[in-house]
Amino acid sequence: MGCCSGRCTLAFICGMQLISILERQIFDFLGYQWAPILTNFVHIIMVILGLFGTVQFRPRYVTGYAVWLVLWVTWNVFIICFYLEVGDLSKDTDLIMTFNLSMHRSWWMENGPGCRVTPVTPPPSWAPEDHRYISISGCMLEYQYVEVAHSSLQIILALAGFIYACYVVKLISEEEDSFDFIGGFDSYGYQGPQKTSHLQLQPMYMSK
Repeated sequence: MGCCSGRCTLAFICGMQLISILERQIFDFLGYQWAPILTNFVHIIMVILGLFGTVQFRPRYVTGYAVWLVLWVTWNVFIICFYLEVGDLSKDTDLIMTFNLSMHRSWWMENGPGCRVTPVTPPPSWAPEDHRYISISGCMLEYQYVEVAHSSLQIILALAGFIYACYVVKLISEEEDSFDFIGGFDSYGYQGPQKTSHLQLQPMYMSK
């Protein structure tokens, strides 16, 4: 019963992770955030493997999922520090999120709740010709805090998933050990008498 409830809870957590990361992946695509897009893709694969291992009693898959969650938490902590500009980090750096391939920012920068986008004309002389120069005002919640909220949710789900992954691996290992222990008696169990073939000897008479 404990194994079933633990597996069901872990499967539910994996489902929540898939829903939340797919939502995040959509908005990262809209904002051309290539580093998060690649990382999210790897996370989706690992969560699917963890879900498969949970359903199919594959402790190795669940263990790999748990190890990945440690890296996933580290990545999301970095995202939080990046958008809050902790230390020397700056959220305006193009190299980290877009690999310096574009000048796009988070999709929430222009489309956040209450944000009003106003084109600036004429654009500054330093602005690229193929980019528009805009002014954003009236946002009820700045885009960096939306990104921080997304990463915080991922950290909470990852911590819960890690705890239950360790719990499920422990339960599956205990069940496998108990099955091996019970099966070990079979080799020493009572064996019934086996049928043996008897050769009936009959006297032979030789005529002279």
